[in-house]
Amino acid sequence: MKMNRRLATLALATCMGLGLTVAAKAEVSELRVSKGYGILYLPLHVMQEKKLIEKHAKEAGLGDVTVSWKMLDGGNVINDAMLSGALDIAGTGGPGFITLWSKAKGSSAAVEGVSGMSSTGLWLMSNKPEIKTLADFKEGDKIAIPGIKTSLAAVILQMCVAKEFGQDNYAKLDPLTVGLPHPEAYQALVSGGTEVRAHFASPPFSYLEAASSSVHRVLNHADVLGDMTLDVVYTPKKFADANPKMIEAFIAAQDEANAFIESNKDEAAEILIKASGAKMEKAQALQMLEDKDTNFSTTPKKILDMATFMGEVGSIKRVPTEWSEMFVPQLKDRAGS
Repeated sequence: MKMNRRLATLALATCMGLGLTVAAKAEVSELRVSKGYGILYLPLHVMQEKKLIEKHAKEAGLGDVTVSWKMLDGGNVINDAMLSGALDIAGTGGPGFITLWSKAKGSSAAVEGVSGMSSTGLWLMSNKPEIKTLADFKEGDKIAIPGIKTSLAAVILQMCVAKEFGQDNYAKLDPLTVGLPHPEAYQALVSGGTEVRAHFASPPFSYLEAASSSVHRVLNHADVLGDMTLDVVYTPKKFADANPKMIEAFIAAQDEANAFIESNKDEAAEILIKASGAKMEKAQALQMLEDKDTNFSTTPKKILDMATFMGEVGSIKRVPTEWSEMFVPQLKDRAGS
């Protein structure tokens, strides 16, 4: 009788083990991730270069996972790709994510933040000498940003304008904005001769523009708004619910990428140069990484402030009451804001 009980217990344990294996393998074996240009996406570039997602997925029992990467720039473009089912996980500006989260919450298209990602100084650069402050922009002085209305640069510009001219005038410069990917905006500003008279740029493009004798800085958003998470990573809620081990593996991979950037700035600079889409010297890349305004963290910071502003000006209808409401439960114990 004891032998039969032992056999039964062993059989049950074996079945449970098989069940766990099957459950793990039920998660996706191919992950589709988008990234963008510039230093804000550096953790994703490091993750791709070092195959960190593959590493942590395997450690989580998910086997050999294939990761395919897409280069997309601008919140609207990224959100459209996510809604069409072409992406599983995307790096994007905080405003683009918040817009989609608010619009789709409670529906079959609902999304969740996987993690915070990065912050850096966004510099408003201009090739028109007369433009020294936000008040100096005139009709026809076009400001290049990656996407209109909901892109990171668009909303951060609105927040800076609201600080300068009052909340009611937050959209004062919106009619001057034009959508251009950062590399194209950089070329237009430095070459001159176009209607683009300014570019709200992130590194490396802001630094490259600052090196041009014909371009000067109008403002640094960090001086106006302080340090806040600018870019995040997000996913469809149904994907997060169906693939909890993959989400955990992704966050672990991102944590490792952040640690790598902090302790291996020399190699991180080389990865940044390779991924930037613009020519730069290694010394320039290192300068960007060592900038006091440049930080990488999976824990979101002041993302609730951004969402609150968007709610106050009517950009979104559903406003979260706390930051964690927008993110996967795997982040709930982190000290975000």
